[in-house]
Amino acid sequence: MLLPLNGKPLILYTLEQAAKVRYITNVIVATDDERIAAVVGEAGHEAVLTSPEHRSGSDRIAEVAACLPEGSIIVNVQGDEPLISPKTIEAAVQAILADDNVDIVTTSEPITSHDDELINFNVVKVVTNDDGQALYFSRSPMPFPRAGSERHGGPREALEAEPELFSIFRKHTGLYVYRREYLLKFTALPQSKLEKIEMLEQLRALENGAKIKVLEVDEPSISVDTAEDLERARRIIEGNE
Repeated sequence: MLLPLNGKPLILYTLEQAAKVRYITNVIVATDDERIAAVVGEAGHEAVLTSPEHRSGSDRIAEVAACLPEGSIIVNVQGDEPLISPKTIEAAVQAILADDNVDIVTTSEPITSHDDELINFNVVKVVTNDDGQALYFSRSPMPFPRAGSERHGGPREALEAEPELFSIFRKHTGLYVYRREYLLKFTALPQSKLEKIEMLEQLRALENGAKIKVLEVDEPSISVDTAEDLERARRIIEGNE
């Protein structure tokens, strides 16, 4: 979060993108690290120090949300998303306001690169039904292109021979929108079996019957999990990619 991205800590890029969103009352950085809180405060923004015992980002923001007014809409933007588009966040907020039957709204983006994204376990993939409801999230490539694999001898060969197959894959964006009351209910649940296996908190919600709406958006983002991700983010900010 504090690595320099073109002369500014990464967390501040994410914070500033969130601050551009319409409808937002305030932006709060929830962290258990005093260094991050200090950097955020020095930049004139709000940070709240939370317990270091939280198991996921949603658990961490729930501690802050518990002190917010009832009926609040909570947007969880993961701090390592410095290029997330305000339009993406706005679309997710609008979606939860429009549907009282949805527990969580999140977003997905196209996957276009085999090596950089599809087989990268730091890039989470999502599959949905025809109504855009999440069926599963995974760090593995899914769904499996069986017909193409049979034609070309394997999934890698199929994707190289038929790049249009990439259209079946969607990348999950590091964004969740909840109603405050559902967030508090969700984070009171114990960690689930699949959540522990994949280390994906949204699987806890699915395993407990949550309805997760996944909006398809085209605005690209990068979750900065590796040094390579950070360098790619630098190139994009500089206009070189």
